[in-house]
Amino acid sequence: MAASKLLLFCAFLALIFVKIRADSAPEEDLLTPEAPDSSLKIELDRLKSKISFLESSTHERTRELESKDESINRMEKIIQEKSDSIASLQSEIESLQQKISSDAKEQVGKAHERAGELEKQVKALRKEIETQDMKKDALEARASVAEKRIKELNFKLENLQKINDEQKARIRKTERALQVAEEEMMKANLKATSISNELKEVHGAWLPHWFGVHLGHYQSYMLTQWNERGRPALDVTIRKVLEQKALFEKWAEPHIETVKTKWIPVMQEWWLTFVTYLEPHMQTLTAKTVEVYHASKSSVAPHFVKLQKMADPYFQEAKKFTNPYIGQITTVTRPYFDKASVALKPYTKNTVRAYKRFIKSVAAYHRQVQGIVLEILKSHAFTEPFASKELVWFAASALLALPAIFLFKLCSAIFCKKAKQRTRSSHTNHTRRRAKRVHSDK
Repeated sequence: MAASKLLLFCAFLALIFVKIRADSAPEEDLLTPEAPDSSLKIELDRLKSKISFLESSTHERTRELESKDESINRMEKIIQEKSDSIASLQSEIESLQQKISSDAKEQVGKAHERAGELEKQVKALRKEIETQDMKKDALEARASVAEKRIKELNFKLENLQKINDEQKARIRKTERALQVAEEEMMKANLKATSISNELKEVHGAWLPHWFGVHLGHYQSYMLTQWNERGRPALDVTIRKVLEQKALFEKWAEPHIETVKTKWIPVMQEWWLTFVTYLEPHMQTLTAKTVEVYHASKSSVAPHFVKLQKMADPYFQEAKKFTNPYIGQITTVTRPYFDKASVALKPYTKNTVRAYKRFIKSVAAYHRQVQGIVLEILKSHAFTEPFASKELVWFAASALLALPAIFLFKLCSAIFCKKAKQRTRSSHTNHTRRRAKRVHSDK
């Protein structure tokens, strides 16, 4: 490219100089040696101006050529890039064509393999169809055998139905006989229950009649006394207790606040000091008690063993001596004990059931009261250290027992009449003493 540019530039300059010479030749022929210097100068100036103009035009042309060369270079670069991209695309197209051909070959191979597998499956299906046909033939043969067997079984079934009808008739007869036997058993059971009731009445009659009469009279009297006096007195006492409780709560509220703010911190400090002071003494005391216990145990154990050895022959002799008497006592008291147990059996069952129910209810209430007492003890800072299982159990037992004791005292105060104390005067006492003295003298 650079050599072509130089050749073009040289040809262009040669053309310019040829033109200049052609223009200057006729002018020189016109000039004469006799022309003055002024015309020569004018001609020279004109030539110089033409030269300068040509030089400027050549510069412009060279610039245009340079710009065109640059644009040509850029275009050549673009063409080179495009050609490179075209070459890369062609290579990619070739690679894709190769891949497509290889994929097509693979697909063709897979299709051939699939066709081979399908042929194998077709062969296997043909074999299965043949086996199924063989099975079908075998099943048809078995079906014919089964039809023959069904005919035989139908004949047997008809015979069995006849036998079944006969057995049903026999079962009806036995059911009728069973109903008759059940009626007889019901009658026998009724007789047995009536006899057992009579026996129970006889066994229960070991209590005297007057005791039952007095017991019923006492129960009715207690019920009337409770409805007339006990219940209203209990309602009045409960109302008064509730009023006193409300008054006590109002009165104790400011005192409780003062105790919480003033006395409880002081008591806590005193308790901590007391515990810190008492702890080493308690440790020494426990250590000493443990030592004393072990020492006493080690010293007493041989004496206890000796005493047991000494007392064992006497115990054996006493056992030998008392065994026949104990046997005689058991043989004598056994029938009475059996009679008493039989007579008390209906009462003991009811009492045991009532006792179990009572124990269950008391245990449930006791657990509830234990939970309430434990919450109350833990809610206060002063009573929290005392919240142990033993104290909670004892407090709950006391809370459950106190109402029963209070009701017992109240009933005893209401229903039990106080005996009038005799007023002992000095006169009556002296008369009695005199009478005794007279009798003793006689």
